[in-house]
Amino acid sequence: MLVMIEIENLYKSFNGNDVLKGLSLKVKEGETVTVIGRSGCGKSVLLKHIIGLLIPDTGDVWIDGQNVKTLPRNELYKLRLKIGVVFQGSALLDSLSVAENVALGLTENKRISSDRIREIVKGKLSLVELEGVEDKRVSELSGGMKKRVAVARALAANPSYILYDEPTTALDPITARTINELILTLKRKLRITGIVVTHDMESAFYVADRIAMLHDGTIIFDGTPMEVQTTSNPIVQCFVKGGGEY
Repeated sequence: MLVMIEIENLYKSFNGNDVLKGLSLKVKEGETVTVIGRSGCGKSVLLKHIIGLLIPDTGDVWIDGQNVKTLPRNELYKLRLKIGVVFQGSALLDSLSVAENVALGLTENKRISSDRIREIVKGKLSLVELEGVEDKRVSELSGGMKKRVAVARALAANPSYILYDEPTTALDPITARTINELILTLKRKLRITGIVVTHDMESAFYVADRIAMLHDGTIIFDGTPMEVQTTSNPIVQCFVKGGGEY
């Protein structure tokens, strides 16, 4: 399989605090890679580099053979249209309806008729099993429904990539399982290349083709879910089993 996202020797510091310290990672076409690690270890910082919201101190992020940090603004915007993002907490706008939230990227970035936008919104909501909620307000939705709307919005522009930032955070176990199932279903139906960042090991094992562990600013392990469970790396074992200090 082709390597679609390649992160090479990424370093990033904030006010003298080193967050990423030579992080490297490859994501192949059609696979879902889960990046695990403790809260505050830099997982969301990594995602922001992938979409060009942060510029590395040193190192490179390559997507479709393009170096994100060297792209002119208009080319960066074009690249971002290929990337759907499901934000932690969903990041829906309370002032908009469900349909308006899903359509937000389309109305901002593409010259599409209002009839076509309504058609796309209806189709993406159906894809995440939320038919008939277009006119509801965000305040009327459950946590799981909000997450599904966020996924529908991420899919609205038919992206080649989708990034999930802690997709099961603050969800009860049953709802979290339905979101994990949705991630797998979308991968099978759409063959989207995905990155999921999480500290939820049940979610990581459920959705991942590969699991990479971020620790002390770098990837210390990269392997299949089975390899994660059998590795002798004490830091990985401690995190996966949820016990002890490291």
